[in-house]
Amino acid sequence: MGPANKSQLSPSTFWLMGIPGLEHLHVWIGIPFCSMYMVALMGNVTILAVVRAERTLHEPMFLFLCMLSVTDLVLSTSTLPRMLCLFWMAAHDITFDACLAQMFFIHSFTAMESGFFLAMAIDRYVAICDPLRHATILTHSRIAVMGAVVVLRGVGFFSPHPVLLKQLPYCRTRIIAHTYCEFMAVVKLACLEIGATKRYSLGVAFGIGSCDCFFIAISYVLILRAVFRLPSREASLKALGTCGSHVCVIVVFYSTAGFTFLTHRFGHNVAPRTHILIANMYLLVPPFLNPIVYGVRTKKIRDYVLNTLKVKGS
Repeated sequence: MGPANKSQLSPSTFWLMGIPGLEHLHVWIGIPFCSMYMVALMGNVTILAVVRAERTLHEPMFLFLCMLSVTDLVLSTSTLPRMLCLFWMAAHDITFDACLAQMFFIHSFTAMESGFFLAMAIDRYVAICDPLRHATILTHSRIAVMGAVVVLRGVGFFSPHPVLLKQLPYCRTRIIAHTYCEFMAVVKLACLEIGATKRYSLGVAFGIGSCDCFFIAISYVLILRAVFRLPSREASLKALGTCGSHVCVIVVFYSTAGFTFLTHRFGHNVAPRTHILIANMYLLVPPFLNPIVYGVRTKKIRDYVLNTLKVKGS
């Protein structure tokens, strides 16, 4: 076997294409992407700092919010800086090991994001439907267990992905038609026909996403039923406002993730640029929106930040 064949079977690097057909706009596309990343970075770090500093915020909602913020930071940082290098410096090459590492972080932390959305929906359900027992049901130990289960689920189900891809031979093109390393985009470059591996990946993603989405929907249906039974119209509107903003973030996450899943499974006629742009949205938009929806709109966090700024400014 010659040197060329060896390099094909064991590639040292892949080549990220970016967004097919929009290469001439990469520099401009990078500007809003970078802006969203900066907001996500500052917003999530602020939430973590505020909750850590203010002991009165050590409640279930804010503890789950911290877990979500850490997930958002890892998810966005594992994709955005590398994506901006591609857009602004034409750095298309990515080493094989870096590609596998990025893939693991993207898929496992996306699953964690979904799990923490479910945990926060459960917290809202208990807080609104059974407020007197909220503190006794969601104790710190139970919150820790829920967080650990979400993390272990994400790591456990998606650890096989890089292991499987590491063992495959690659004799086709090294070009990944995407802005980041995604399992389905990389596995298509393998020499072997591994339908079972593809079905495992899609099955895990569908199973986790659909189960979480189903239980989130049930939680919010029960919440809405409880809200409409409140005697005070003002209390009902306040509860609806809080739930409404949460639902918006959740809908953006699951609709874009669902579109990406269905495109891999059925949407062979969807334009690659459309698929890739929407695939970027479910990695970029939730980390950008979560600090705004869960942080800025939460009175306790907003008041703490404003009071801190006033003290420093005086």
